[in-house]
Amino acid sequence: MWTRVLWVRDLMVGMLGDTPVSVEEIRAGQSVLVAGPPMTGKYQLSFEILGNAADRGVVVSTGEPAEEVRADFVAAAGCSPDDVAVVDCVSRQQGSDVTDDELTRYVSSPKNVTEIGMKFTDQFERFREYDDQVGVGLHSLSELLVYLDPQDVYKFTRVLTRQAGSEGWFSVATLGSTMHDEQTLHTMYEPFDTVIDTREADGRRELRVRDGRGPASDWAEF
Repeated sequence: MWTRVLWVRDLMVGMLGDTPVSVEEIRAGQSVLVAGPPMTGKYQLSFEILGNAADRGVVVSTGEPAEEVRADFVAAAGCSPDDVAVVDCVSRQQGSDVTDDELTRYVSSPKNVTEIGMKFTDQFERFREYDDQVGVGLHSLSELLVYLDPQDVYKFTRVLTRQAGSEGWFSVATLGSTMHDEQTLHTMYEPFDTVIDTREADGRRELRVRDGRGPASDWAEF
């Protein structure tokens, strides 16, 4: 079993340089939410984290088709496409005639959270056979919230992060912070051990890190 301790600064190799980010250590089995406005690098950042944290991946995609998600994970992790399973909630909704295969499971739409859970569990059970560290991605919670009540999304996310954590797998999700009211945002924050906020300031992308045990870090460019 993979036992490395992951620090957020180490996860961002080449992104933060020498900028200190004062956060609690992130260990295998923990979960991170990357939240911010559109065009602030949430998707890229989430895959950079997953790529540094894991050797293989299982990604639930409610925003991008499977082939794009797989290519982005491979680019971040330096792994083989055969190491990445995707639950694609996009292609069938857009009218594509696609069929499940070993590494790709298709769901009718992001609103069918029961089907998403079942197809994620299929891949979860298969990837449990590997000794390598597995990262779980969920892009994005905001797409689920278009169709579902926040409490339903909360319950689904809670189950997914706990399922990943039970195997010591690291998980990362994204959320569009300007798309939802404050109550919804705080509901979505709750299942995660750590929240990374992103923003754009004076043409620069910045992040800060926070958890439930202390104040947020200072904003740092990435």
